[in-house]
Amino acid sequence: MLEQIGRNAKAASRVLATATEAQKNEALKKIAQALRSCSAAICAENEKDLSAGRNCGMSEALLDRLMLNDSRVAAIADAMEHVAALPDPVGRVLSETVRPNGLRIVKTAVPIGVIAVIFEARPNVTADSASLCLKSGNAVILRGGKEAILSNIAIADAMRTALAETSLPPDCIQLVTDTSHESAEELMHLNGFVDVLIPRGGRRLIDAVVKNATVPVIQTGAGVCHIYVDRDADVQMAAKIIDNAKTSRPSVCNAAECMLIHRDIAARALPVTPFACTACRRIQPAAAFTRSTAWRSCRCWKHCRTVISGRRRSASRSWKGSI
Repeated sequence: MLEQIGRNAKAASRVLATATEAQKNEALKKIAQALRSCSAAICAENEKDLSAGRNCGMSEALLDRLMLNDSRVAAIADAMEHVAALPDPVGRVLSETVRPNGLRIVKTAVPIGVIAVIFEARPNVTADSASLCLKSGNAVILRGGKEAILSNIAIADAMRTALAETSLPPDCIQLVTDTSHESAEELMHLNGFVDVLIPRGGRRLIDAVVKNATVPVIQTGAGVCHIYVDRDADVQMAAKIIDNAKTSRPSVCNAAECMLIHRDIAARALPVTPFACTACRRIQPAAAFTRSTAWRSCRCWKHCRTVISGRRRSASRSWKGSI
């Protein structure tokens, strides 16, 4: 089955590689409209995934990653339009040199071809990955986790239906509906069809793909996201960035998890910087987390750290602070 998907993707990639910026942007806008129109159907399928997840004892954090509602679907559609508004990366000059003999060498950005993406229980990745691949002129093969399969199918169907109304082939976007380990293994070995494979998920998934894949792999990060506030930073801007990086969606893998502040700016930055315990989800200014009763009022105070008088004080042996 995956070999046929690969053949379809390879054929679609040849069409997409020569598509104009206008064609790609029109397709992305059509997809955004389709996602909004199908929001109720997508959320209904998502509720089935959520129900199955609850029955399997899925954690609240994972359920939050899995959950879709009208506002989240609308945000996915908005993101699709934001990608459409970006400059076309294809044809961009990356570097240019002239050899001593007068030979001019220009490096330009071109599509890769077929990109495969293996990801876990976040259905928004289905649309996010498709939009970025389409914008960059690449066909995509999506393989999500079983936890979000019904949501992924609904999103992929909406996107493919939208593409059928454009000049681009629907096979620019394909979803692997088989969520078995065998399908993931087969995708990792789809040489001749997949030009690059990108795993999006936890460390175990990334390591498995890097270890077992015979197709080229782009290795991504696996969380433990840091924010560093340097001595010359705008303190108010830093506070807003840190707040957004954690509180806009605390459950996702790219939410901020460690905050580092240069000691020379600590006295000014700490009083206005939001500091949150990831276990009890309390968020308050970092200055409150001192060796006082205010710090210990957080039931997870042993995992918190701050900087006081230019020295690090930690309630645990871990070097990491939580935000």
